[in-house]
This record gives sequence, C-alpha cells and structure tokens, in this order.
Amino acid sequence: MMNNKNPLLTESYSYDLPSSLIASFAADPKDSARLLVYDRKRDKITHAIFKDILDFIPKDTAILLNDTKVIKARIFGKKQSGGKAELLFNSAIKDNKFLVYIKAKVKENSEILFDESLKARVIKLNDDGTRVVEFERNGEILDFIALCELFEKIGHTPLPPYIKREDTKEDERDYQTLFAKKIGAVAAPTASLHFTPKLFEKMSKNFLTSYITLHVGAGTFKPIEAQNITDHFIHKEFFEIPQSTKEIIDSKQKILAIGTTVTRSVEFYVRKNIIRGYNDLFLHPKNPPKRVDFLLTNFHLPKSTLLMLTASFIGLEKSLEIYRAAIEQKYRFFSYGDAMLIL
Repeated sequence: MMNNKNPLLTESYSYDLPSSLIASFAADPKDSARLLVYDRKRDKITHAIFKDILDFIPKDTAILLNDTKVIKARIFGKKQSGGKAELLFNSAIKDNKFLVYIKAKVKENSEILFDESLKARVIKLNDDGTRVVEFERNGEILDFIALCELFEKIGHTPLPPYIKREDTKEDERDYQTLFAKKIGAVAAPTASLHFTPKLFEKMSKNFLTSYITLHVGAGTFKPIEAQNITDHFIHKEFFEIPQSTKEIIDSKQKILAIGTTVTRSVEFYVRKNIIRGYNDLFLHPKNPPKRVDFLLTNFHLPKSTLLMLTASFIGLEKSLEIYRAAIEQKYRFFSYGDAMLIL
C-alpha cells in the first residue's frame, strides 16, 4: 500500500477484499468470532478470540452499548399495475409519514399493496433515492407502533446489501443484540452481536455497563460519492442518552464504546450538549473523538463513513495496515464478521 495517503480523500479509504472474506452468517457460537486487538500505546496487534475480550479491557472502564432493536423493515408487495416492488423502511419523519427506499419505479401518489391489507402511498420522491410514504390499512393511516406490529407479521430481517442470500429464521435471532429493547433500527449495531448470554453476564458483573439508543438507518451502508470526504452529507439518525449514561460521559471515567453508533452518540453530546435528537456527526481523522477512549467495532466497507470513524481513532495509515493484517489472517468482514478492539 502507498504511504502518505490524504485522509480527506475518499479514494484513500479503498482496499481490496476477497469476496470469500465477507461473512454471510454469524459465528456459532457468537463469541467464537475472532478479535483483533490494537494497543495504541505499544503499537501492537494481538490476534485473539472474542470470548477473551474481557482480558483486554482496562479495569475501571465503563462500557456503553446501543439498545436499539432492529425491526423487520423489508417488505415485498405489488404496484397497482401488478409489478413487483420491494420496500425498505428507513425512519419515521413526522405526522405518520416515513422515509423508505423502494426497489421499483414509482410515481408520486402511486400505491404499493402488501399482505395484511397494508398499502403504502408515495407522497414524495427525494433526490437522494429515498421516498416519503404514508401507510394505510382498511382506511386508517398507521402510526409507527402500529406499522412495526404489522412488519412483525409480514416483514423480513433487513440484511445488509452485501449479504447475497435470503433472510432466514435464524437471522431474526442473529441480527439482533441480546439487549435489544427500543424498536427503530433497520441495521444492527453489529459490534454488539458477538456477545453470548454467558459472556455478557460476566462483563456486566465486572464492568459498569450503560446504554444509549441510536436507531441505525439504512444510510449507514451508503457509499461516499464525494471526492473529498468533507463534502459528504452524512445520514441523520435518531439518538437518545439516558441520565445514567450522561453522568458517565460527564465523569472522568474511561469509556469503551461498543460500536460506531455509541461513539457517534457520545461524541455528538460532547460537542452539542444535546441528549436527544438527530445525530449527523461525521468522525474522521480530521475530526477525531474527544471523549471515547476505546472502541470495539467490526471491519467495515471500503470508502465508508464507518471505516473513516475507525481511522479517527488511529489514523488512516494505521487503519489500512490493520485491515491488511486482518485480510492476511483471513478475518471475516462486515456485519456478521469478526471484531476489532482499539485500546
């Protein structure tokens, strides 16, 4: 790899990944996934197994997790013309209107018909490819809660686009964290997927654990198209930090963020002093974290905002070096893949 890449150029975050290293299924058991540990002070990489993660986390570290719950956000229906249509829910807006992606050509005021007498009426076509819709059933406009109840019946687990298979019953379990509580995500906070009940219980006994909520949107998979990363408009996602977690952030205690979503929530609060709202913070090497000390994360897509967030902790060159080592060691990549702990 070339040295002295410009950390502000999107192209600098590209790397070659053999398709065989893209994980299509979760590790079984989940904590048998591999764990790459990078110690910044010693500039040392250690190859381990996820079940041993507690041996690496410094004592007196507070561990913050995202308790969002993934909804069955992918539904299949038909246009009024009879053509097939696939809808991926993204987020609620207001007044019972929702932002979605639709795989099919649609016009404003057209309708898509689904099972259980559900209809989606297209209200607006946005330039970024999203669509504003409202959902109706038996003449009644549905709110978010009613919609999620229907999705549970007719929806599918919204696996990421790089997992090239149909979702299964096992994905309903595997693509959900043990502590998923608050419905609203259309992608899992994947760093948390590696915990088994036994490992999580042990961690909770030995470390102070607390939660934030950030509802991960489909925009998390959106590639950056701008040449300069600072020209990229990052997606907005709803987040909320409870008082107990705010107190930890306000203290001087060391913090391990389990995942990029936790990191962005903590860092947004530190910059804006806001504990509830829409988070559009973009972390990268020129905008590094101010409060989060350690990060657990997965291995991310080339040219993604998530890879740039990882680089905000350790720099672009070190990130690419670690990714090269992970590829050489045949780590599994992306949502169902292996993990990296940055200390």
